[in-house]
Amino acid sequence: MNQQDLTPTRTIKTPGPDHPIAIKHNPNRIVISIAGHIVADTLGALTLSEASYPAVQYIPRKDVDMALLERTAHSTYCPYKGDCAYFSIPLGGERSTNAVWTYENPHAAVVDIKDYLAFYKDRVDLIEEGPAG
Repeated sequence: MNQQDLTPTRTIKTPGPDHPIAIKHNPNRIVISIAGHIVADTLGALTLSEASYPAVQYIPRKDVDMALLERTAHSTYCPYKGDCAYFSIPLGGERSTNAVWTYENPHAAVVDIKDYLAFYKDRVDLIEEGPAG
C-alpha cells in the first residue's frame, strides 16, 4: 500500500434543490469588533445562504485587520465548500479561539468566497450591519 491509499477520499457535493447555496453581494456596511478594536470594516461583504442554516456574512480578506488574527491548526471539511481553515482572535481571549473561518480553495460552486473570511457571532463582541452611507 502506498501513501496515497492512506488518504481518505473526500466527497464533493454540488448545491441543488435539496441543499441550495446562494451567494449575493451585501450592499450594507459590516463592522466586526472585539475588545474595543475593529477587526473588519467592509462594504464588500457576501451573504452566503445555505440550506436551512442562518445566512453568513463573508468579509473580503483585504477589509480584515489580519494582524489581529492568528492562524490555528484547526481545520474542517464541507463537501459543498471544501477544506476550511481557522483563525483565532487573541484580543478576545479563550472565547475567540477559532472565531474566524475561511475556504482558501473552495469548490467551484462557491468559488466566490475565495479570499473571504467569516466570523462566529458568539466569538466576537459585535457584528454590526447598517446602511452603506
